[in-house]
Amino acid sequence: MDWYAAAAIIVSLTAFFSYANRKWFGLPTVIGVMLGALVVSLLLIIAGTFAQPVRAELLVLLQSLDFDQLLMQGMLSFLLFAGALHVDLGSLRDQAPLIATLALVGVVFSTFTIGLIVWWVLGLLGITVPLLWALVFGALISPTDPIAVLGLLRQAKAPKKVETLIVGESLFNDGVGVVVFGAIAALLGSGHGVDAGHNGDAGHAPAEFGVGAIVNLFAVEALGGVLLGLGLGLFAYWMLKAIDDYSVEVLITLAVVMGGYALAGALHTSGPLAMVVAGLFLGNRGRAFAMSKRTREHLDTFWELIDEILNAVLFVLIGMEVLVLSFEARYFVAAAVALPVVLGVRLLSVGPPVALLRRRNEFPPYTVTLLTWGGLRGGISIALALSLPAGDERGLILFMTYAVVAFSILVQGLTVGKIARRAARMTAP
Repeated sequence: MDWYAAAAIIVSLTAFFSYANRKWFGLPTVIGVMLGALVVSLLLIIAGTFAQPVRAELLVLLQSLDFDQLLMQGMLSFLLFAGALHVDLGSLRDQAPLIATLALVGVVFSTFTIGLIVWWVLGLLGITVPLLWALVFGALISPTDPIAVLGLLRQAKAPKKVETLIVGESLFNDGVGVVVFGAIAALLGSGHGVDAGHNGDAGHAPAEFGVGAIVNLFAVEALGGVLLGLGLGLFAYWMLKAIDDYSVEVLITLAVVMGGYALAGALHTSGPLAMVVAGLFLGNRGRAFAMSKRTREHLDTFWELIDEILNAVLFVLIGMEVLVLSFEARYFVAAAVALPVVLGVRLLSVGPPVALLRRRNEFPPYTVTLLTWGGLRGGISIALALSLPAGDERGLILFMTYAVVAFSILVQGLTVGKIARRAARMTAP
């Protein structure tokens, strides 16, 4: 199937599921379209031989699009930039120490804690998973997904400080998580586990790849991504300030995203972090000092539309990816282990930092609850799992990842707003 036909089918399905959700169900768009795609895919699986031709065609479709490449090389740059563009940098700066702790220390702690617990518990249950594979699972499932978080938090009505904290953490821990995943995938010897769209070459690391190389990789990828994003933002700011033509200015921001992400790949720095920093800079300083009111209106409309369309397409693809899973009894056992472990470690990774800095930031007492339950996982985790080399371990990791992501979006995503409102009422004077 050629790419245009595949894209046309996916966009058409996205439009249908979006319409059906808006007409009859009224769920948040990302949840509604994902649920629709997931239900249809599961029905095709249950139907067995009766639906085999349709299922086979959809598998060809998914292979034509290549979810890992499509998200990590194409959609992610647009979604991260669009999300960062509307985040208030002043509020983010006030919580910078806590956000940095959660995005850096929290991801590393979560990676190794989840990996070790999953490896140990599955071993007790007779499911053998090599330790490095368990750590790879910890790395790809630890970052909260800004793509999933941003859309749902708009409707959750959480306190502004808590919302800023969750959004800020998710924007930055995504880039950090991809780098950590790359380092562990290199140790695993995955060969293509990082190069497949993750702005790095750790997948081709030599045999002596060790602690020093990991530290160097992290410094180059993470710090390099931040510096590149700042440079892109400054250069675009200079261009925007020199003219007043909204069509050209929107085109400049588009070039920052597409050209900047490609440049990050060529320089082997973190593209996700570069897009976040560039979006924050242009969404704050650029918006305030380099754009007219008319340009701001057109820029906001353009990027909001891009964000909503790509989000809907992404979550339809997530729902359809259930078709690539293998269903074995031990996989369901592993998923049942992974779900409480991921949630429990999330609580452990956010609780102590928030408790230490709560008084300084004046967070409400239910902040840890919202951070834990609102820490959604999404398409990035699935894309990283799909980038792993073929093998029995990959099937197990992919199934656990999909189970956690599906629970995160469908259960946590649907209830986080209710929890936020209930917590607010309980603490109201």
